[in-house]
Amino acid sequence: MLIENRDRKLLRAIGLYQRHRHRRDPLSRLKCGWGKLGHVWWSLLSGCDISRDAQIAPDTRFPHPGGIVIHARAVIEPGCLIMQQVTLGQLDTGGAPVVRRGAYLGAGARILGAVEIGAGARVGANAVVLKDVPAHSTAVGIPARVVARRDPD
Repeated sequence: MLIENRDRKLLRAIGLYQRHRHRRDPLSRLKCGWGKLGHVWWSLLSGCDISRDAQIAPDTRFPHPGGIVIHARAVIEPGCLIMQQVTLGQLDTGGAPVVRRGAYLGAGARILGAVEIGAGARVGANAVVLKDVPAHSTAVGIPARVVARRDPD
């Protein structure tokens, strides 16, 4: 049970930190510190590097959180599924990725720069995304290109 829910516990620790980081009362400072400690603990246990400042919806799923790297300015909307070894990072030109509602990021995918992964889009395993992926489409390859579009369900 301890290992099975490590992604949930990591997201909960990040949420605790984010809710209390700007408050100055003693209890909030204690909760913020507890969130930081939990973030460090669950990051070590799960083997991922998720910034405490990233905007991640609480229902985002990481079935295998090992090796996931998420930049501080990345945004992940609700209902996303992110597999192992995924990187959401920044290029030297600035900007961080935005992953819209219900997107799927396959194992080993790299989403780099100020790109947007549309709602319900799928990114294949080991794809390197450098351009926007439209909603309800599938992108694969290095660099990633859209290979299929589908109607929303």
